[in-house]
Amino acid sequence: MNPAPGSVDPLADALLALRLYLIAPRQLGGIVLRGHGPARDLVVEQLLEKTDVRRLPLNIDDERLLGGTDLAASLAAGKTVHQQGLIDRARGDTILIAMAERLSDGIAGKIAQAIDGGADIGLVLLDDGIEPDEAPSVALRERVALHCDLSGLSKLDATAMPKGKADALDEVAPLDDTQLAALARIASMLGIASLRAPIFAVATARAHAALKRRKSVDEKDLEVAARLVLAPRATQFPEAEPEPPPPPEDEQGDRSDDGIEEQQPSTLEDRVLQAATASIPPDILARIAAGTIQRGGQGQGAGRKRHSLTGGRPRPPRPGAPGRGARIALVDTLRAAIPWQPLRRREAQHGRVQVRKDDLRIRRFEQRARSLTIFCVDASGSAALARLAEAKGAVELMLAQAYVTRSEVALIAFRGKGAELLLPPTRSLTRARRALAELPGGGGTPLASGIRMATELADRARQNGQTPFLLFLTDGRANIAADGAPGRGQAGEDAESAAKILGARGFDALVIEISPRPGKDAAALAKWMQAGFLALPHADAAALHDAADAARQSASRP
Repeated sequence: MNPAPGSVDPLADALLALRLYLIAPRQLGGIVLRGHGPARDLVVEQLLEKTDVRRLPLNIDDERLLGGTDLAASLAAGKTVHQQGLIDRARGDTILIAMAERLSDGIAGKIAQAIDGGADIGLVLLDDGIEPDEAPSVALRERVALHCDLSGLSKLDATAMPKGKADALDEVAPLDDTQLAALARIASMLGIASLRAPIFAVATARAHAALKRRKSVDEKDLEVAARLVLAPRATQFPEAEPEPPPPPEDEQGDRSDDGIEEQQPSTLEDRVLQAATASIPPDILARIAAGTIQRGGQGQGAGRKRHSLTGGRPRPPRPGAPGRGARIALVDTLRAAIPWQPLRRREAQHGRVQVRKDDLRIRRFEQRARSLTIFCVDASGSAALARLAEAKGAVELMLAQAYVTRSEVALIAFRGKGAELLLPPTRSLTRARRALAELPGGGGTPLASGIRMATELADRARQNGQTPFLLFLTDGRANIAADGAPGRGQAGEDAESAAKILGARGFDALVIEISPRPGKDAAALAKWMQAGFLALPHADAAALHDAADAARQSASRP
């Protein structure tokens, strides 16, 4: 897919971002290039031609990154030989990280710490992620100004990197108060909490002015900064300004007689905001949903991470004795023993390498726990009249995805006087669809019973080593108490009590308000549960599925 005529060309923007980075590498920090393909290869090729680049392997350890003991040289020399780390060797250069979404959070954190400590390096992060939760570490993305998405490009057009001599960044005057206020206000309207973003936007605007050989920043520079720095970080659409009240009929008549509509001049902030809004990623709804939960599991059907001594993704070794499934990490054991060899040789009076118990290191791994998605669907009369059909459609879509990711699903419905487990945890898509098709609607809303049953099921899943994720589709308006008696007062108290118990368990959960006229009940329910909340009064089954899936996937990025 290539850009539509008249729209911003992502490749042109990426090449412009690269040019700006080369003008102000330290002020901008680097670039994120998402989406593999010939377009990104072209940008990387231009980068390699213009500056010195060092590549960072994904399996790099702390010593190769930050410096430490050179194992081979130390063994040959019989004494500790220190080696310089990649960050020290790359001072003044750019570090290129391919498949940056796979870089461990530990290494990413150490790179971020080095940058904050004054390391003179730039970063180019090649992001090959496909799903929303597959992205480089937040610690690195936060420290890189320019974010470019090339994942929608399938072929190359005749696009070239902006050429010509640029002025030095110092020759461009600082932004005035009006321009600074406009960028800060736009960042706030786009829901950007980080202060680095507007600071990066200021540097980007000045770099673009330097590229155009202007001595001061103008509106075009601000638009480029908003497009390349602020729009990719947006977490919300800016709220629309309330429409002014219609003019009196007399004035309307006069205006129609004139045949000319008065145009209110837009402000600088409005014009720059318009440029930023046009570049907001189209999946913003999913990303908004992804930001509703900050704790919990892991995306794409995966459960929480847990440590293992036998298999999984390798983690840094730790001190310990081999045995009971633990295997020795030989290289790391030797690395720990080397600094002590001169002292031990003098004590033992021979030249053999001595490894003691304290030097032993064992290998560690990390595995994903199995996940269980528990759908808790309000099938009461009010829900049935409102959005139960869309809720069923969304649940069926999520059931199909859970089947693909090999995670388990369970379905609870509450209606009438109690809750019923229609579908115990299973991977059977056919069985799940049958249970969903047979889900009746009507009756009261025993919300407390539904929450209690979901909590009990999640407790059992956690005891079995699974990571539960609870998804409630309801309007939150309880009218049946936990004992089956009608009455909104007691029903509300029981629902609040059950929700707070669920929240105290620390489960990842999301409440989706399915009523066409959202009220305060579902939002309060989510607050008691310490869960995410989405009000989707007009969304169809596909939109419900997309929003809920994004929230589930990101329900806890560590």
